[in-house]
Amino acid sequence: MEFMKFICPDSPYVWNGDGISECFDNLVLGFGASMVTLAMIFVLGIISRHRKHLRRIPPPAKIVISIVAAFGACLAFFEVIMLLRTSLNAQSSSLFHEWLYVCSQFTVWVVVLIMSWCKGWVDVLCNDILCFWWIVYIFFWIPRALVSSEAQPIRRMEDILGATTVFIFGISMNVIRMKFASNVNSSMVEPLLPYGIKVDESQSMGSGVFHKTWCLMTFKMIDPVMRIGVIKQLNFEDLLQLPLDMSPSSCHNLLSRMWDAQQRSQPSLFKAICSAYGWPYFCIGLLKVLNDSLGFAGPLLLNRLISFLQQGSTNADGYILAISLGLVSVLKSFLDTQYSFRLAQLRLKLRSGIMTFIYRKCLYVNLAERSKFSEGEIQTFMSVDVDRVVNLCNSVHDMWSLPFQIGVALFLLYQQVKFAFVAGVAITVLLIPVNKWIANLIANATKSMMEQKDERIRRTAELLTYIRTLKMYGWELLFSRWLMKTRASEVKYLSVRKYLDAWCVFFWATTPTLFSLFTFGFYSLMGYQLDAATVFTCLALFNNLISPLNSFPWVINGLIDAAISTKRLNRYLSCYESDLRADDTSRIVYDGKKIDCKETAIAVHDASCTWSSYDENEFDLVLEHVDLHVPKGSMVAIIGEVGSGKSSLLNMILHETRLINGSIRVTGSRTYVPQVPWIMSGTLRDNILLGKDYDPTRYTEILQACTLDVDVLLMVGGDNACIGEKGINLSGGQRARLALARALYHGSDVFLLDDVLSAVDAHVARSILHDAILGPLMNRKTVVLCTHNVQAIYTADIVVVLDRGHVKWVGSPSDSSFASYLSFLSPNEFNAFCDEPQSSEKVTSISGESIKVLEVDRVSDTIETHDIIEVEARKEGRVESKVYKEYAAFSGWFVAGVTFLSAILMQASRNGNDLWLSFWVDTTGNNRSEYSTMFYLAVLGIFCFVNSSLTLLRAFSFAYGGLRAAVRVHDRLLHNLIDAPISFFDQTPSGRILNRLSSDLYMIDDSLPFILNILLANFVGLLGILVVLSIVQAMFLLLLVPFWFIYSKLQFYYRSTSRELRRLDSVSRSPIYTSFTEMLDGSATVRAFDSTDFFLFRFMHHVEIYQRTSYTEIIASLWLSLRLQLLAAFIVSFVAVMAIVGTHRHIPLNFGTPGLVGLALSYASPIVSMLGSFLTSFTETEKEMVSVERVLQYTDIPREKLTGEYPVNPNWPSKGDVQFQNVTLRYMPSLPPALYDVSFSIPGGTRVGIVGRTGAGKSSILNVLFRLNPISGGRVLVDGLNIAGVPVRDLRSSIAIVPQSPLLFEGSLRANLDPFGTSSDEKIWNIIEKCCLKEEIETVGGLDVHVRESGGMFSVGQRQLLCLARALLKSSKILCLDECTANVDIQTASKLQTAISSDCEIRTTVTIAHRISTVMVMDEIFVLDRGMLVERGNPEALMRDETSRFSSFARASAM
Repeated sequence: MEFMKFICPDSPYVWNGDGISECFDNLVLGFGASMVTLAMIFVLGIISRHRKHLRRIPPPAKIVISIVAAFGACLAFFEVIMLLRTSLNAQSSSLFHEWLYVCSQFTVWVVVLIMSWCKGWVDVLCNDILCFWWIVYIFFWIPRALVSSEAQPIRRMEDILGATTVFIFGISMNVIRMKFASNVNSSMVEPLLPYGIKVDESQSMGSGVFHKTWCLMTFKMIDPVMRIGVIKQLNFEDLLQLPLDMSPSSCHNLLSRMWDAQQRSQPSLFKAICSAYGWPYFCIGLLKVLNDSLGFAGPLLLNRLISFLQQGSTNADGYILAISLGLVSVLKSFLDTQYSFRLAQLRLKLRSGIMTFIYRKCLYVNLAERSKFSEGEIQTFMSVDVDRVVNLCNSVHDMWSLPFQIGVALFLLYQQVKFAFVAGVAITVLLIPVNKWIANLIANATKSMMEQKDERIRRTAELLTYIRTLKMYGWELLFSRWLMKTRASEVKYLSVRKYLDAWCVFFWATTPTLFSLFTFGFYSLMGYQLDAATVFTCLALFNNLISPLNSFPWVINGLIDAAISTKRLNRYLSCYESDLRADDTSRIVYDGKKIDCKETAIAVHDASCTWSSYDENEFDLVLEHVDLHVPKGSMVAIIGEVGSGKSSLLNMILHETRLINGSIRVTGSRTYVPQVPWIMSGTLRDNILLGKDYDPTRYTEILQACTLDVDVLLMVGGDNACIGEKGINLSGGQRARLALARALYHGSDVFLLDDVLSAVDAHVARSILHDAILGPLMNRKTVVLCTHNVQAIYTADIVVVLDRGHVKWVGSPSDSSFASYLSFLSPNEFNAFCDEPQSSEKVTSISGESIKVLEVDRVSDTIETHDIIEVEARKEGRVESKVYKEYAAFSGWFVAGVTFLSAILMQASRNGNDLWLSFWVDTTGNNRSEYSTMFYLAVLGIFCFVNSSLTLLRAFSFAYGGLRAAVRVHDRLLHNLIDAPISFFDQTPSGRILNRLSSDLYMIDDSLPFILNILLANFVGLLGILVVLSIVQAMFLLLLVPFWFIYSKLQFYYRSTSRELRRLDSVSRSPIYTSFTEMLDGSATVRAFDSTDFFLFRFMHHVEIYQRTSYTEIIASLWLSLRLQLLAAFIVSFVAVMAIVGTHRHIPLNFGTPGLVGLALSYASPIVSMLGSFLTSFTETEKEMVSVERVLQYTDIPREKLTGEYPVNPNWPSKGDVQFQNVTLRYMPSLPPALYDVSFSIPGGTRVGIVGRTGAGKSSILNVLFRLNPISGGRVLVDGLNIAGVPVRDLRSSIAIVPQSPLLFEGSLRANLDPFGTSSDEKIWNIIEKCCLKEEIETVGGLDVHVRESGGMFSVGQRQLLCLARALLKSSKILCLDECTANVDIQTASKLQTAISSDCEIRTTVTIAHRISTVMVMDEIFVLDRGMLVERGNPEALMRDETSRFSSFARASAM
């Protein structure tokens, strides 16, 4: 203690009442920091001596270091001289702590100067640790300028210059370090360098280093992009390139390595993230410490400046304070933008790594293991959970940063108003639990709302997927009512959320006025006198305090959400991955004998499997004790009834099921064609190649073998024609043949084909069987085919009969015992096949020219889809004003007017509150107050009450208007879509419509009102700032015009690019989710083709484009933010300097009282955030308004003619007579007619079969009957009534149909069969029994069983039978069957025909079929070709006529 008295005899050790003491400043912040610097240099110098390779510093860099160090040494030497002079003049020794400080400074600069010219030692100065210390060292200088108001101007100037020198030196050293890092390809710093500039170690560093540093600090690398954005529409080629360490592959590899490193223990995603990005994240945190600390320099300097004005001093300190205020703003601008940039980079890396990691997991997890997650849940992982985990980057730093900011702000508030600050802070703190309570209510309402939203989107997706079938059923209004009911529940929770949000806005907006009222009121009542310095310093500090206080609950919620999402992702990423290459090639035991795998393609021994995941202990076996040996080069036909386990056997061979016991071995590569072909978005060629190299010869041969060559010729663009989602613009037969062509092109050793022949007609099926499956392309290949095709069964080498999960029989079709297992085959077709000569010439004639000629006729039914699928247009330029008007009309013009007026008046009351405070401190400060303290408090209270009331009115009017607009927009959109013709849905992919009803509607529901509210608040806030500054600082008017000119140029320059980047961002995001959704559907196919690497690379390409868009958008945003902050810093400096100028008595101008100057400065300080927020909210509003614009596009779509001049009674039609009179149908004017001059008459109760090759016009008959497409000529009569005059929904509900694509929606089975509840359970069970499904329905749980995900619990054949049961329940005189038995075995189909015949004796039945056996029992046959009715008659008579087309069909089919 005696030593401290000797060192600091006249100064407190730490605090002198006004701030940090001079002793503490000199000893700790000065001498201590200098000693630490010297110690670090010494230690790092010793360490560097043992390094073999030292970095060579080019001469220009040495010159920069030397000049700055020399200037610092000269400045320190000058301080030594001044201190010596002061000591001599005072004739006494100066204080020891001052000598320790100045001498240590001089020593540091001399050491640095010497080291800069010593070979090898200059490398020490560029050490990473020391470079970081140079930045930290700057902040030890800041308190020196604030130590005492009595400090001499020369001494103050020395401190400012010293701090500036340290700042320049620190930045220079870091720039040189980054240059070194770039020379050795450091992934930490390379992303910060301008792109397109190659670094060469031999090039001069002089101007290059500073140019790159300048580009980095000011984000000038975005300039070329912004110049293009002003001139034209941006494309992906114009975006910035990603640094190497930000590429998706690098991010994925890094995260995968960290995940794999934990495989010995339980892997954790959080640990992997910490291992991958922990150190860079920690460094970013240090940058945030500096940024947050510097944020409090502004209020402290403001306090000193206003105190200086109150004292009326005229010395140079005022100018130093004014300029320092501007410099601090400038420095904080650079620190703030650099922190945001580094954090954004890390967020993008993390997002890319997690997205690719999830996608890779989807590629390698089999279907059984994936069954514990729904598709919607997995899609949520990608769309929601990834963002929540990425937000962890912000939340973790905010978790410590916010308490730090709150603590410092409270301490400084205590310094200003003592314990009076507790009153104001108490109001804010008391509101925190209220906000937290409201936040919990909002979270609960949001959770319930999202559940209803998910249900609504699911129902919407069902409606859009099956819209054609629903219109045929006449159920679109029923589905829309269910949808509206779900929407009503969603809006109910949305309303709760919005009104609770309004209360949050109210509390947040009124907090500043409540703070000023309680804090300054309590301070005055304590007996203290308010002054301008105290008031406006407190307001500035509270502005720093209010945001952390309000943000803290949300940060905690963000951390909780991130923790939950991390656990969810961890559970998914920890799923068991099947090893696709685990097949053993050693000898195995089969049927008690050792079998050589070199001669065996597939060996299954005692295998039992289930579709349950690996962590489920209870499961149902789908296959039990299966033994199967398939020699190489053989063809195996797997047969059995519907639901016997045929598809499950193929999936077990592919390792897609969970193997409970036994073993499976597959030798060689394999390919797989599922029963429902998987078609991905892209070109036809891409679907066939699937990542393989293009071989023109092989490619052409395969197209011909699969009879796709003619289809390709007819397509617009040939094999480069674009295929829509799930092959929407292809027929069922084309999809099946495309999937088969893909398998053939890959030329694998084993082909697993699941019922590929059922979707095509007889001629095409026979051609595919002989030219593709049995053709030369499959020479010595192993084929496993699930089929009901008799010809395919009898050409197989081995037949496997399955029955309820067991292998019932295995053998050759030539075995005598085989016939006893074919009870499900039609005897007629079996005999037809056996009697048919098996000559190769006949096969050629059928599969050759005749098929090619007839396939040309497909144009009528399929080619139009290639012309009518419209590419979604991308808007250019700004959103039109009529869109804003439409949205205002949706919300209500009166509500919009009230909201705007209340916002204006609210801001006026807020500004009046601040002006009154300024008036208060000026009158009491001059001791000329005419009013009591209570009067000032009363007026302040009135302002507070008015502001609060108007804030509440604005918040609730905005919530009400937003809800009203959301309800009206949805109802109008859904109403228009329900009434739209089917041609609209043919032209528009369902995903595009669903996008409007999901993401666009979410924007209108939630995001748009929120961002509009912010925009309005920013607008009136900015308007209030400009008005107040113009009133209290007249000189500000001089800046107003140039300021507005610069701002308008900046915002135009930015918005032109930002708008395009936003649209590119939306466009680039879609392929990611599209490809991910496709992968969920086709992952089994991709694994079978061993194309996982190709698809992972393809997904990474999509992510890279998305990353580039986001990266460019972030840099553009930071480019604007920096310039706006610098502009605001200039305004703050201008106002401060003008205030100082006004204190000089010899100048005949006075720029305001201290109170007004304080008000002006407190308004000028936040102008930067207000300007940036206004522009951001404006561009965000434009982006959100795009959703309104997109929805409005669908409000003008054409509508069906719903009304008619012939109202019908419920019993119509009573007879079932159907007449077509010269009917001609064109799907588009530019296309050939799908039906041409078709005339026929069907008497009531007649059973008619319609046959013809693919594209002959069979389905067009039903389209006309149900008025799905308007006819261009002729008319259709039902019971003598022209259906063109019948209300269309009455017409469709009067006719029963079984569609080609079975429709099962989510809900009970009873609701699926009888949605209107008109049939009894007994009647339903009778119909189910007739459809051969009673046993299966009883097994799964009866009529109350819940059907999920399009009826996935049933096989495709079972779904068709359920649709038939639904049609039979409907008491209609006309029944239409469209290929309803295509996916069932022939025995079941025969039973169904018997059921239909007995149940439909008095019904008119129109059946479209490929199977000849299906139509042989009909009363009459119609043969269509090229849209014309070319033949009709009794099937038996036509069969006897060998020249008839029907007999040729029968001979060709043999099915």
